Amino acid sequence: MTIAYPLTIFYDGACGVCSKEINYYRSIADQRVEFVNIAAVDFDADSFGKKTEEFQKKLHACDANGRFFTGVEAFRKLWDVLPSPFYPMLSTVVGLPGIHLAARSSYAVFARFRHLLPSNRATDCPIVKKQE
Repeated sequence: MTIAYPLTIFYDGACGVCSKEINYYRSIADQRVEFVNIAAVDFDADSFGKKTEEFQKKLHACDANGRFFTGVEAFRKLWDVLPSPFYPMLSTVVGLPGIHLAARSSYAVFARFRHLLPSNRATDCPIVKKQE
């Protein structure tokens, strides 16, 4: 499947772990990638045909044709476009059948419990508020 650029990455800026990782990707990405903070006050999930809660559950990526990719697939689309031979290779490896299943399972656990990680304790994580 060919990706139409730019690839928009929707990340949770209220999550310390997510922000740190996305800041790194932003530092190495080129003009084919745009980053949107879903925790920004002006973020409107409805304009993308989704609810904020959907975006908060896992990483989302959307290509210029409006195709959405979530979780591990969103990371793979991002890795494919990063200007380093390591990341496209990582995407390929993570796409292998057994590894892909393990990656999806691991990411599901991470996404569900990321608010418990130390770097999120000082942030205003909306996931924590919903569980209280």
